[in-house]
Amino acid sequence: MDSVLDRVFALSPDIRYVARLHGGRLVSAMRPNLANASASESDKYEELLVNPTLLTLASRRGELDCGGLEYLILRYGSFFELVYPAPGGHLSVGIEPHADPLALVPGVRAVAESLGA
Repeated sequence: MDSVLDRVFALSPDIRYVARLHGGRLVSAMRPNLANASASESDKYEELLVNPTLLTLASRRGELDCGGLEYLILRYGSFFELVYPAPGGHLSVGIEPHADPLALVPGVRAVAESLGA
């Protein structure tokens, strides 16, 4: 597995899924035996299409008069999704629905910044 993904998984047992999109190359992994896991094909298109689009839209809005964009947190029915911009792409972290996604932001930020963010 990609060392970046390993570093993110090491942050908490509440992390279900990690993906890194960098320069058009997608690497991802999920913890085994997850309840309510989404389909890998669905995850692929979320990382290649949905998350980059959301980051672009929110970044442009943030640059107008909000001080920029740091990250996005989405709440789906079965999990949270933390999407953090990183050089050449993003980190995407699926988080258990009972966890506090804000508590994981500093660790994900540290990993993203180590990539040159």
